[in-house]
Amino acid sequence: MSGEDASSSGAGSGSGGGAAIPYDYSSNTNKNESYANHNKLPMFNGDPEMFSWWKTKMYSHIMGMDDELWDILEEGVGDLRLDEEGATLDRKAHTAEQKKLYKKHHTIRGILVAALPLKMSDKSTTKAMFTSLCSLY
Repeated sequence: MSGEDASSSGAGSGSGGGAAIPYDYSSNTNKNESYANHNKLPMFNGDPEMFSWWKTKMYSHIMGMDDELWDILEEGVGDLRLDEEGATLDRKAHTAEQKKLYKKHHTIRGILVAALPLKMSDKSTTKAMFTSLCSLY
């Protein structure tokens, strides 16, 4: 090197020698970044003593995404006819509202399945899966 001090060269600080790029975090309006805390799924390890805590964390995670998802978890999918794997039997005959409900059902079902290390006997609806968990633990 030329012996010039790095602080006087204008090259920036740090080991990379690159210029710092300023960023105004207060102006961040990206909705995805504002939900960063909700992106990490609470995992249940099967420990009965941890179920209540996991359920509380799962509630916060799901409510942070969409409160209708928790309603589906607790109340079910109404009159949608589903097979034992949770797939609809008559998807093309659904109204727009039923299609929205079906899509949300699979969103919450995917979240629940991903958070559980165990296999469920009744996988037809998210409500059936959650009810089974609550009665087991």
